[in-house]
Amino acid sequence: MKKVLFFPLLQLPSGHHQVADALMRSLEKRAEGISCRKIDFLWYANRHLEKIVTGIYMRWIYYAPQTYKWTYQHCACSASGIKNYQLAWYERLFQDKMEQLLREEKPDLLVCTHAFPSFLISRLKEQGKIFTPAINVYTDFFINEIWGRRGIDFHFVPASSLKNELMGKYNIPEERIHITGIPVDEQFHTTDRKFPVSPPYKILISGGSNGLGDILSLLQKMKHATEFRYFILCGHNKELFHEIASWKMEHIQPLSFISSRKQMNDWYEQVDAIITKPGGVTISEALWKKLPIFVHSVLPGQEEVNLHYLESQKLVYRLLSHSPYETQILNVLQNEEERSNWMKIIERYHQDKEGMAWEKIKELVE
Repeated sequence: MKKVLFFPLLQLPSGHHQVADALMRSLEKRAEGISCRKIDFLWYANRHLEKIVTGIYMRWIYYAPQTYKWTYQHCACSASGIKNYQLAWYERLFQDKMEQLLREEKPDLLVCTHAFPSFLISRLKEQGKIFTPAINVYTDFFINEIWGRRGIDFHFVPASSLKNELMGKYNIPEERIHITGIPVDEQFHTTDRKFPVSPPYKILISGGSNGLGDILSLLQKMKHATEFRYFILCGHNKELFHEIASWKMEHIQPLSFISSRKQMNDWYEQVDAIITKPGGVTISEALWKKLPIFVHSVLPGQEEVNLHYLESQKLVYRLLSHSPYETQILNVLQNEEERSNWMKIIERYHQDKEGMAWEKIKELVE
């Protein structure tokens, strides 16, 4: 039995966990000789510290987004900062713990869906302390400076631009880089999308699993538009759910956290467009479902960089404050030429892929 370890980070229901879960389900469905296990390394190293870090992270983004943005840009996106001192403390604290974990588990393959475990694994491999093959599976539309590179054997990237970046900037051989897209559950891989011919249009509004993203402000500006029916994914945000429910508006329906992938896929199939934050996994699911994607709000850090890429590739539409949001959405949904052009862009995005991530992992294990 071959063992594959997956490394997200923190206990939050994040995209790093969703990608790891999706890959594990695909592998376990097809390969009887593969055992998959997901490990939150920080939880393994120090559970008390993990709880503290998770709490600080959520409060930091919510209450002080600008300081989080500055810190992320200078610590995660600055190559000189990372090389000189930014991660020295992390390496000193946790490298021995990671080595201990890998000696206990004796895995045949390591799959990192978060940058911090990747950094430690890469350092251990560079130092000749471990020899297990390792893969980076990137869960955003860019690669920050924390990810390990020199000690990582394979890189699964969302798009060709990142493949070119790894080859040109870091001299990583082409054969070690595969364009797989950001992996999502296979439940979302097929669709029978038909554009609506007339209102009311069904719009799914997502704030991620934690119901973030200034959704109330968005709805206050749009809730009297008669051309739409809104379905709001509130995630674990009970306060948001109860606030929207208290409005008692027939065309606005709050939805609590949806854990079922089938149920989530059913919602994707029912609606005509999605308004969301530019998180890598949600965007990738919507791209598979060929849903027109509108971005209203952006969390600081990763999502801002994601949005820059997505807009540059014309994969999403950004809702701008200078005109009514419903007008901007109608200009897309009611414009046949615009819809056709967007669909061509989506097709090219999918054609760029060189195979599914789980297929590549299965080949490597076997």
